[in-house]
Amino acid sequence: MGGILSNIFGAGGSDGQDSPHSESATNVMSFHSSARWQLHFDSCKTSSQLMVIDFAASWCGPCKIMEPELRKMASTYSDVQFVKIDVDELSDVAQEFQVQAMPTFVLVKGGKEVEREIGARKDELLKKIEKHRAQQ
Repeated sequence: MGGILSNIFGAGGSDGQDSPHSESATNVMSFHSSARWQLHFDSCKTSSQLMVIDFAASWCGPCKIMEPELRKMASTYSDVQFVKIDVDELSDVAQEFQVQAMPTFVLVKGGKEVEREIGARKDELLKKIEKHRAQQ
């Protein structure tokens, strides 16, 4: 039964390769399959909801600094979708978005990039989120 609850709340259980999961009961979704990511991204193309994609790596110090900040943002801005992509795990997705440094935050609306923030610059990212979520 513990495994079932873990799967429901995104805390492990299965290998997680086929489905996105939320991190630490926040609104941050992680994808571990390019096909699943593409399905999700395609389904969001008709939405005016802001999506913030965090391109990060497990070995990246600034990414680790931004991780709790991103969780706070996801809790604060429930009208914004937050997604985390590990650039080593889904390198094809990182290449598609032309990510060259980590962390890179890509802000997307209707399937199109509206802005990006490179580096662990929380205040700048917050300004961009505020700007684009207001334009819904």
